[in-house]
Amino acid sequence: MEFKDIIYEKYNGRARITINRPDAMNMFTQRTLVEMITALQSAWSDKEVGAVILTGAGNRAFTIGGTPAEVAEDAAPVEKLPMVSLFAQLLTTVRNIPKPVIAAVNGYAIGGGHVLQVVCDLTIASSTAKFGQVGPKVGTFDAGYGSAYLARIVGEKKAREMWYLCRKYSADDCLKMGLVNAVVEPDKLLEETDKWVDEIVNNSPTALAALKASFNADSDALWGVQSMAGVALGVYYGTEEAREVGAAFREKRTPDVAKYR
Repeated sequence: MEFKDIIYEKYNGRARITINRPDAMNMFTQRTLVEMITALQSAWSDKEVGAVILTGAGNRAFTIGGTPAEVAEDAAPVEKLPMVSLFAQLLTTVRNIPKPVIAAVNGYAIGGGHVLQVVCDLTIASSTAKFGQVGPKVGTFDAGYGSAYLARIVGEKKAREMWYLCRKYSADDCLKMGLVNAVVEPDKLLEETDKWVDEIVNNSPTALAALKASFNADSDALWGVQSMAGVALGVYYGTEEAREVGAAFREKRTPDVAKYR
């Protein structure tokens, strides 16, 4: 498959996947998701790859996720799944690939972009990075990994705060709550990420694969929750409520939500 939305590189025992849509804050299209899944599957079976780095092009955003209204005409060769299903497939691929996946967050990790870094094994963040959820403000939500697994990392109270209030959090805030592993200056992000990966790829790959499976075992039931959440989200997108909240966000006004309570 020819990649258009991502850059896929291999070097020094690792693969690096860069979302290459900087003019759009590295927002996902269906094609972006298919390409990322394809790249991860390639790294999965490649004996030259011991770990995977995920990052975004430019310095503004890791990724701000996607919008259900956006459909690329050349989205996929075979895939006909809606974006929510493709995103769920991406998340489970990140979790299940038997190699550590490290997010190098260089800017905004918002919405689906935040969920993506949450499911990565490790996160190295630029000091200028911003994290957060926006779903209830824009007419969407993630009732799977993006909420239930997030709560396992930062605790129930903080996870509920992040979703209910839709605030943005600094890299230092996230370091304190255990959501990221390290914070470095922007010009040192990829260098520092490579240092971490240098240590990882010199360790036993079988041990790493077994450990990743063990870490995932406790939360594997969330895949079922993620699947149900995807169905619910697909139905929700078709409602008047979702349309009103989304339109209000785009028009920079307060949505009329009282009638939906």
